Amino acid sequence: MDRSRLPTILVLGTAQTLAWGSTYYLPAILADEMVRDIGISTNLFFGAFSASLIISAVIGPKVGRMIDRAGGNGVLSAANVLFAAALVLLSLAHSLALFAVAWVLMGIGMGLGLYDAAFAALGRLYGRDARGAITGITLLAGFASTIGWPLTAWGAAEIGWRETCLAWAAAHIVIGLPLNYFLLPRPTDLAATATAANEPVPIDRAMILLGFAFAAAWIVTAGMAAHFPRIMEAAGASPTQAVAAGALIGPAQVAARLLEAGFLNRFHPLVSARLAMTTHPVGAAVILVAGGGVAASAFAILHGMGNGIITIARGTVPLALYGPRNYGYRLGLLGAPSRFLSAGAPLGFSLLIDYLGANVLFISSGLCLASLAALCLLRRTAPAPAHAD
Repeated sequence: MDRSRLPTILVLGTAQTLAWGSTYYLPAILADEMVRDIGISTNLFFGAFSASLIISAVIGPKVGRMIDRAGGNGVLSAANVLFAAALVLLSLAHSLALFAVAWVLMGIGMGLGLYDAAFAALGRLYGRDARGAITGITLLAGFASTIGWPLTAWGAAEIGWRETCLAWAAAHIVIGLPLNYFLLPRPTDLAATATAANEPVPIDRAMILLGFAFAAAWIVTAGMAAHFPRIMEAAGASPTQAVAAGALIGPAQVAARLLEAGFLNRFHPLVSARLAMTTHPVGAAVILVAGGGVAASAFAILHGMGNGIITIARGTVPLALYGPRNYGYRLGLLGAPSRFLSAGAPLGFSLLIDYLGANVLFISSGLCLASLAALCLLRRTAPAPAHAD
Protein backbone atom coordinates (compact mmCIF):
# COMPACT_ATOMS: atom_id res chain seq x y z
CA MET A 1 0.00 0.00 0.00
CA ASP A 2 1.39 3.39 -1.07
CA ARG A 3 2.05 5.36 2.12
CA SER A 4 1.42 8.63 0.30
CA ARG A 5 -2.22 7.58 0.07
CA LEU A 6 -2.58 6.94 3.79
CA PRO A 7 -4.22 10.34 4.47
CA THR A 8 -6.85 9.58 1.80
CA ILE A 9 -7.45 6.14 3.28
CA LEU A 10 -7.86 7.61 6.77
CA VAL A 11 -10.22 10.32 5.54
CA LEU A 12 -12.44 8.06 3.45
CA GLY A 13 -12.20 5.12 5.87
CA THR A 14 -13.39 7.33 8.75
CA ALA A 15 -16.21 8.76 6.65
CA GLN A 16 -17.29 5.26 5.59
CA THR A 17 -17.24 4.02 9.17
CA LEU A 18 -19.60 6.84 10.11
CA ALA A 19 -21.79 6.25 7.06
CA TRP A 20 -22.25 2.52 7.67
CA GLY A 21 -22.51 2.72 11.45
CA SER A 22 -25.26 5.35 11.44
CA THR A 23 -27.40 4.02 8.57
CA TYR A 24 -27.16 0.38 7.47
CA TYR A 25 -26.41 -0.86 10.99
CA LEU A 26 -28.97 1.37 12.72
CA PRO A 27 -32.04 -0.94 12.51
CA ALA A 28 -30.34 -3.79 14.36
CA ILE A 29 -30.25 -1.68 17.53
CA LEU A 30 -33.17 0.74 17.23
CA ALA A 31 -35.84 -1.29 15.39
CA ASP A 32 -37.74 -2.44 18.49
CA GLU A 33 -37.87 1.00 20.07
CA MET A 34 -38.84 2.72 16.82
CA VAL A 35 -41.60 0.21 16.15
CA ARG A 36 -43.04 0.69 19.62
CA ASP A 37 -42.85 4.50 19.72
CA ILE A 38 -43.99 5.21 16.16
CA GLY A 39 -46.75 2.62 16.29
CA ILE A 40 -45.88 0.52 13.24
CA SER A 41 -45.30 -3.19 12.78
CA THR A 42 -41.91 -4.82 12.59
CA ASN A 43 -42.73 -5.95 9.05
CA LEU A 44 -43.43 -2.37 8.01
CA PHE A 45 -40.18 -1.24 9.59
CA PHE A 46 -38.04 -3.73 7.71
CA GLY A 47 -40.12 -3.25 4.58
CA ALA A 48 -39.11 0.41 4.63
CA PHE A 49 -35.49 -0.57 5.20
CA SER A 50 -35.59 -3.03 2.29
CA ALA A 51 -37.17 -0.36 0.09
CA SER A 52 -34.27 1.96 0.91
CA LEU A 53 -31.82 -0.69 -0.30
CA ILE A 54 -33.77 -1.03 -3.55
CA ILE A 55 -33.67 2.75 -4.03
CA SER A 56 -29.90 2.67 -3.57
CA ALA A 57 -29.68 -0.05 -6.23
CA VAL A 58 -31.77 1.92 -8.74
CA ILE A 59 -29.65 5.06 -8.50
CA GLY A 60 -26.29 3.23 -8.34
CA PRO A 61 -25.38 3.48 -12.04
CA LYS A 62 -26.29 7.17 -12.19
CA VAL A 63 -24.18 7.85 -9.11
CA GLY A 64 -21.28 6.03 -10.75
CA ARG A 65 -21.58 8.24 -13.83
CA MET A 66 -21.46 11.34 -11.65
CA ILE A 67 -18.27 10.16 -9.94
CA ASP A 68 -16.68 9.21 -13.27
CA ARG A 69 -17.25 12.77 -14.46
CA ALA A 70 -16.33 14.84 -11.42
CA GLY A 71 -14.87 12.65 -8.69
CA GLY A 72 -16.41 11.65 -5.41
CA ASN A 73 -16.25 14.80 -3.29
CA GLY A 74 -19.61 16.25 -4.24
CA VAL A 75 -21.44 12.93 -4.31
CA LEU A 76 -20.11 11.65 -0.98
CA SER A 77 -20.66 14.97 0.79
CA ALA A 78 -24.22 15.12 -0.59
CA ALA A 79 -24.73 11.71 0.99
CA ASN A 80 -23.75 13.17 4.37
CA VAL A 81 -26.39 15.88 3.98
CA LEU A 82 -29.02 13.31 3.01
CA PHE A 83 -28.06 11.01 5.89
CA ALA A 84 -28.35 13.93 8.31
CA ALA A 85 -31.76 14.93 6.93
CA ALA A 86 -33.03 11.33 7.09
CA LEU A 87 -31.85 10.92 10.68
CA VAL A 88 -33.49 14.19 11.71
CA LEU A 89 -36.77 13.03 10.13
CA LEU A 90 -36.49 9.70 11.94
CA SER A 91 -36.07 11.56 15.22
CA LEU A 92 -39.27 13.51 14.47
CA ALA A 93 -41.30 10.58 13.13
CA HIS A 94 -44.56 9.86 14.93
CA SER A 95 -46.34 8.40 11.92
CA LEU A 96 -45.68 5.94 9.13
CA ALA A 97 -45.66 8.73 6.51
CA LEU A 98 -42.74 10.67 7.99
CA PHE A 99 -40.93 7.43 8.80
CA ALA A 100 -41.26 6.32 5.16
CA VAL A 101 -39.98 9.65 3.84
CA ALA A 102 -36.96 9.33 6.13
CA TRP A 103 -36.08 5.93 4.69
CA VAL A 104 -36.52 7.18 1.13
CA LEU A 105 -33.91 9.85 1.86
CA MET A 106 -31.77 7.24 3.59
CA GLY A 107 -31.93 5.01 0.50
CA ILE A 108 -30.81 7.85 -1.75
CA GLY A 109 -28.03 8.61 0.70
CA MET A 110 -26.88 4.98 0.76
CA GLY A 111 -26.77 5.00 -3.03
CA LEU A 112 -24.55 8.08 -2.92
CA GLY A 113 -22.45 7.36 0.13
CA LEU A 114 -21.56 3.71 0.81
CA TYR A 115 -18.86 1.39 -0.55
CA ASP A 116 -19.65 1.46 -4.27
CA ALA A 117 -19.42 5.25 -4.35
CA ALA A 118 -16.28 5.23 -2.20
CA PHE A 119 -14.64 2.61 -4.44
CA ALA A 120 -15.57 4.65 -7.52
CA ALA A 121 -14.03 7.75 -5.95
CA LEU A 122 -10.77 5.87 -5.33
CA GLY A 123 -10.79 4.42 -8.83
CA ARG A 124 -11.27 7.94 -10.19
CA LEU A 125 -8.28 9.16 -8.16
CA TYR A 126 -5.81 6.31 -8.56
CA GLY A 127 -6.91 4.28 -11.59
CA ARG A 128 -5.65 0.71 -11.69
CA ASP A 129 -3.51 1.37 -8.62
CA ALA A 130 -6.54 1.86 -6.34
CA ARG A 131 -6.53 -1.71 -4.97
CA GLY A 132 -4.48 -0.89 -1.88
CA ALA A 133 -6.62 2.14 -1.04
CA ILE A 134 -9.84 0.13 -1.49
CA THR A 135 -8.49 -2.49 0.89
CA GLY A 136 -7.48 0.23 3.34
CA ILE A 137 -10.90 1.87 3.62
CA THR A 138 -12.68 -1.48 4.01
CA LEU A 139 -10.19 -2.35 6.74
CA LEU A 140 -11.17 0.78 8.67
CA ALA A 141 -14.89 0.61 7.90
CA GLY A 142 -14.88 -3.04 8.94
CA PHE A 143 -15.21 -1.64 12.45
CA ALA A 144 -18.46 0.19 11.59
CA SER A 145 -20.69 -2.25 13.46
CA THR A 146 -18.12 -2.68 16.23
CA ILE A 147 -18.21 1.09 16.82
CA GLY A 148 -21.71 1.93 15.65
CA TRP A 149 -23.72 -0.70 17.54
CA PRO A 150 -22.33 0.08 21.01
CA LEU A 151 -22.58 3.85 20.46
CA THR A 152 -26.16 3.57 19.21
CA ALA A 153 -27.12 1.25 22.08
CA TRP A 154 -25.48 3.55 24.63
CA GLY A 155 -27.20 6.59 23.18
CA ALA A 156 -30.60 4.91 23.14
CA ALA A 157 -30.19 3.91 26.79
CA GLU A 158 -28.84 7.25 28.00
CA ILE A 159 -30.60 9.93 25.95
CA GLY A 160 -33.23 8.04 23.92
CA TRP A 161 -33.32 6.75 20.36
CA ARG A 162 -34.64 10.01 18.89
CA GLU A 163 -31.81 12.02 20.40
CA THR A 164 -29.35 9.36 19.26
CA CYS A 165 -30.54 9.85 15.67
CA LEU A 166 -29.99 13.59 16.09
CA ALA A 167 -26.48 12.96 17.41
CA TRP A 168 -25.67 10.81 14.37
CA ALA A 169 -27.10 13.53 12.11
CA ALA A 170 -24.83 16.10 13.74
CA ALA A 171 -21.85 13.79 13.24
CA HIS A 172 -22.53 13.68 9.50
CA ILE A 173 -22.49 17.48 9.28
CA VAL A 174 -19.59 18.09 11.66
CA ILE A 175 -17.37 15.12 10.72
CA GLY A 176 -18.49 13.35 7.54
CA LEU A 177 -19.24 16.40 5.38
CA PRO A 178 -15.87 18.14 5.91
CA LEU A 179 -13.98 14.88 5.43
CA ASN A 180 -15.62 14.07 2.11
CA TYR A 181 -15.83 17.59 0.68
CA PHE A 182 -12.64 19.29 1.85
CA LEU A 183 -10.12 16.58 2.83
CA LEU A 184 -10.74 13.94 0.17
CA PRO A 185 -8.42 14.72 -2.80
CA ARG A 186 -10.03 15.89 -6.02
CA PRO A 187 -9.25 14.51 -9.49
CA THR A 188 -7.02 16.76 -11.58
CA ASP A 189 -7.97 15.51 -15.06
CA LEU A 190 -11.69 16.32 -15.24
CA ALA A 191 -11.61 17.75 -18.77
CA ALA A 192 -9.83 14.69 -20.13
CA THR A 193 -12.50 12.32 -18.84
CA ALA A 194 -15.66 14.26 -19.64
CA THR A 195 -16.20 12.36 -22.90
CA ALA A 196 -15.29 8.94 -21.50
CA ALA A 197 -17.82 9.33 -18.69
CA ASN A 198 -20.65 9.39 -21.25
CA GLU A 199 -19.67 6.21 -23.07
CA PRO A 200 -22.00 3.20 -22.97
CA VAL A 201 -20.80 0.20 -21.00
CA PRO A 202 -21.68 -3.07 -22.76
CA ILE A 203 -23.11 -5.89 -20.64
CA ASP A 204 -20.71 -8.55 -21.87
CA ARG A 205 -20.13 -12.09 -20.65
CA ALA A 206 -17.67 -11.02 -17.95
CA MET A 207 -20.12 -8.42 -16.61
CA ILE A 208 -22.90 -11.01 -16.40
CA LEU A 209 -20.64 -13.47 -14.57
CA LEU A 210 -19.44 -10.79 -12.15
CA GLY A 211 -22.96 -9.53 -11.51
CA PHE A 212 -24.15 -13.06 -10.75
CA ALA A 213 -21.15 -13.87 -8.55
CA PHE A 214 -21.49 -10.74 -6.43
CA ALA A 215 -25.28 -11.07 -6.16
CA ALA A 216 -25.06 -14.69 -4.98
CA ALA A 217 -22.43 -13.74 -2.42
CA TRP A 218 -24.43 -10.77 -1.15
CA ILE A 219 -27.60 -12.83 -0.68
CA VAL A 220 -25.60 -15.04 1.70
CA THR A 221 -24.08 -12.03 3.45
CA ALA A 222 -27.48 -10.40 4.03
CA GLY A 223 -29.15 -13.62 5.09
CA MET A 224 -26.43 -14.54 7.57
CA ALA A 225 -26.30 -11.01 8.99
CA ALA A 226 -30.02 -11.22 9.80
CA HIS A 227 -30.19 -14.80 11.06
CA PHE A 228 -26.76 -16.00 12.16
CA PRO A 229 -27.65 -16.72 15.83
CA ARG A 230 -30.87 -18.48 14.84
CA ILE A 231 -29.05 -20.72 12.36
CA MET A 232 -26.35 -21.58 14.89
CA GLU A 233 -28.97 -22.53 17.48
CA ALA A 234 -30.70 -24.72 14.92
CA ALA A 235 -27.34 -26.43 14.37
CA GLY A 236 -27.02 -27.27 18.06
CA ALA A 237 -25.36 -24.26 19.66
CA SER A 238 -26.79 -22.70 22.80
CA PRO A 239 -28.03 -19.08 22.61
CA THR A 240 -24.89 -17.94 24.45
CA GLN A 241 -22.63 -19.92 22.11
CA ALA A 242 -24.45 -18.53 19.06
CA VAL A 243 -24.03 -14.93 20.18
CA ALA A 244 -20.39 -15.50 21.14
CA ALA A 245 -19.70 -17.03 17.73
CA GLY A 246 -21.40 -14.12 15.98
CA ALA A 247 -19.08 -11.70 17.77
CA LEU A 248 -16.16 -13.34 15.94
CA ILE A 249 -17.41 -12.39 12.47
CA GLY A 250 -16.23 -8.76 12.65
CA PRO A 251 -12.68 -9.55 13.80
CA ALA A 252 -12.47 -12.32 11.18
CA GLN A 253 -13.41 -9.82 8.46
CA VAL A 254 -10.69 -7.44 9.61
CA ALA A 255 -8.12 -10.25 9.78
CA ALA A 256 -8.98 -11.32 6.24
CA ARG A 257 -8.62 -7.75 4.99
CA LEU A 258 -5.19 -7.55 6.59
CA LEU A 259 -4.35 -10.75 4.71
CA GLU A 260 -5.62 -9.14 1.51
CA ALA A 261 -3.51 -6.04 2.15
CA GLY A 262 -0.43 -8.20 2.71
CA PHE A 263 0.07 -11.69 1.31
CA LEU A 264 -2.87 -11.80 -1.13
CA ASN A 265 -2.01 -8.40 -2.61
CA ARG A 266 0.67 -10.06 -4.74
CA PHE A 267 -1.98 -12.10 -6.58
CA HIS A 268 -4.66 -11.09 -9.06
CA PRO A 269 -7.88 -9.97 -7.28
CA LEU A 270 -9.73 -12.89 -8.89
CA VAL A 271 -7.61 -15.24 -6.78
CA SER A 272 -8.75 -13.50 -3.59
CA ALA A 273 -12.38 -13.50 -4.73
CA ARG A 274 -12.35 -17.21 -5.54
CA LEU A 275 -10.73 -18.01 -2.21
CA ALA A 276 -13.37 -15.94 -0.41
CA MET A 277 -16.16 -18.04 -1.88
CA THR A 278 -14.74 -21.28 -0.47
CA THR A 279 -14.67 -20.36 3.22
CA HIS A 280 -18.42 -20.30 3.90
CA PRO A 281 -19.04 -23.80 2.46
CA VAL A 282 -16.06 -25.20 4.41
CA GLY A 283 -17.37 -23.65 7.61
CA ALA A 284 -20.89 -24.93 6.90
CA ALA A 285 -19.53 -28.45 6.45
CA VAL A 286 -17.78 -28.20 9.82
CA ILE A 287 -20.85 -27.12 11.75
CA LEU A 288 -23.24 -29.48 9.97
CA VAL A 289 -20.98 -32.41 10.86
CA ALA A 290 -19.87 -31.35 14.35
CA GLY A 291 -22.54 -28.91 15.59
CA GLY A 292 -22.26 -27.13 18.93
CA GLY A 293 -20.28 -24.18 20.25
CA VAL A 294 -16.73 -24.75 18.98
CA ALA A 295 -17.95 -25.57 15.49
CA ALA A 296 -20.16 -22.46 15.52
CA SER A 297 -17.12 -20.33 16.30
CA ALA A 298 -15.13 -22.00 13.51
CA PHE A 299 -17.95 -21.37 11.08
CA ALA A 300 -18.22 -17.71 12.15
CA ILE A 301 -14.51 -17.16 11.57
CA LEU A 302 -14.54 -18.79 8.13
CA HIS A 303 -17.71 -17.01 7.06
CA GLY A 304 -16.37 -13.68 8.31
CA MET A 305 -13.07 -14.08 6.48
CA GLY A 306 -14.79 -14.81 3.19
CA ASN A 307 -17.19 -11.93 3.66
CA GLY A 308 -14.34 -9.56 4.46
CA ILE A 309 -12.47 -10.36 1.26
CA ILE A 310 -15.46 -10.46 -1.12
CA THR A 311 -16.37 -6.92 -0.03
CA ILE A 312 -12.99 -5.77 -1.33
CA ALA A 313 -13.30 -7.91 -4.46
CA ARG A 314 -16.46 -6.04 -5.46
CA GLY A 315 -14.21 -3.05 -6.06
CA THR A 316 -10.91 -4.59 -7.08
CA VAL A 317 -11.97 -7.29 -9.54
CA PRO A 318 -13.87 -4.98 -11.95
CA LEU A 319 -10.99 -2.50 -11.76
CA ALA A 320 -8.43 -5.19 -12.59
CA LEU A 321 -10.51 -6.61 -15.46
CA TYR A 322 -11.72 -3.40 -17.08
CA GLY A 323 -9.50 -0.60 -15.80
CA PRO A 324 -10.58 2.81 -14.49
CA ARG A 325 -12.51 3.96 -17.55
CA ASN A 326 -16.21 4.24 -16.61
CA TYR A 327 -15.35 2.42 -13.39
CA GLY A 328 -17.98 4.14 -11.26
CA TYR A 329 -20.78 3.43 -13.73
CA ARG A 330 -19.64 -0.18 -14.05
CA LEU A 331 -19.73 -0.61 -10.27
CA GLY A 332 -23.24 0.81 -10.22
CA LEU A 333 -24.38 -1.71 -12.83
CA LEU A 334 -22.69 -4.61 -11.07
CA GLY A 335 -23.98 -3.60 -7.66
CA ALA A 336 -27.63 -3.26 -8.65
CA PRO A 337 -28.49 -7.01 -8.67
CA SER A 338 -26.70 -7.47 -5.33
CA ARG A 339 -28.68 -4.70 -3.65
CA PHE A 340 -32.01 -5.77 -5.12
CA LEU A 341 -31.63 -9.40 -4.08
CA SER A 342 -30.01 -8.75 -0.70
CA ALA A 343 -33.03 -6.57 0.20
CA GLY A 344 -35.19 -9.69 0.15
CA ALA A 345 -32.62 -12.06 1.61
CA PRO A 346 -33.58 -11.67 5.31
CA LEU A 347 -37.20 -12.62 4.60
CA GLY A 348 -36.17 -15.42 2.24
CA PHE A 349 -33.78 -16.94 4.75
CA SER A 350 -36.37 -16.63 7.50
CA LEU A 351 -38.84 -18.72 5.50
CA LEU A 352 -36.17 -21.25 4.58
CA ILE A 353 -35.05 -21.64 8.21
CA ASP A 354 -38.65 -22.38 9.22
CA TYR A 355 -38.66 -25.37 6.85
CA LEU A 356 -35.01 -26.45 6.79
CA GLY A 357 -33.49 -25.39 10.10
CA ALA A 358 -29.71 -25.62 10.00
CA ASN A 359 -29.94 -27.28 6.59
CA VAL A 360 -30.40 -23.79 5.18
CA LEU A 361 -26.59 -23.85 5.15
CA PHE A 362 -26.83 -26.17 2.14
CA ILE A 363 -28.61 -23.34 0.31
CA SER A 364 -26.13 -20.68 1.39
CA SER A 365 -23.18 -22.94 0.53
CA GLY A 366 -24.70 -23.68 -2.86
CA LEU A 367 -24.94 -19.96 -3.57
CA CYS A 368 -21.28 -19.49 -2.60
CA LEU A 369 -20.21 -22.38 -4.82
CA ALA A 370 -22.27 -21.00 -7.70
CA SER A 371 -20.49 -17.67 -7.20
CA LEU A 372 -17.16 -19.51 -7.18
CA ALA A 373 -18.05 -21.25 -10.45
CA ALA A 374 -18.89 -17.92 -12.09
CA LEU A 375 -15.60 -16.42 -10.89
CA CYS A 376 -13.68 -19.43 -12.21
CA LEU A 377 -15.20 -18.88 -15.65
CA LEU A 378 -13.69 -15.39 -15.77
CA ARG A 379 -10.36 -14.77 -17.40
CA ARG A 380 -7.89 -12.30 -15.94
CA THR A 381 -8.42 -9.91 -18.83
CA ALA A 382 -11.84 -8.77 -19.99
CA PRO A 383 -12.76 -7.81 -23.56
CA ALA A 384 -11.22 -4.48 -24.51
CA PRO A 385 -13.65 -1.54 -24.55
CA ALA A 386 -14.42 0.34 -27.72
CA HIS A 387 -12.06 3.14 -26.64
CA ALA A 388 -9.01 1.70 -24.89
CA ASP A 389 -7.17 3.64 -22.17
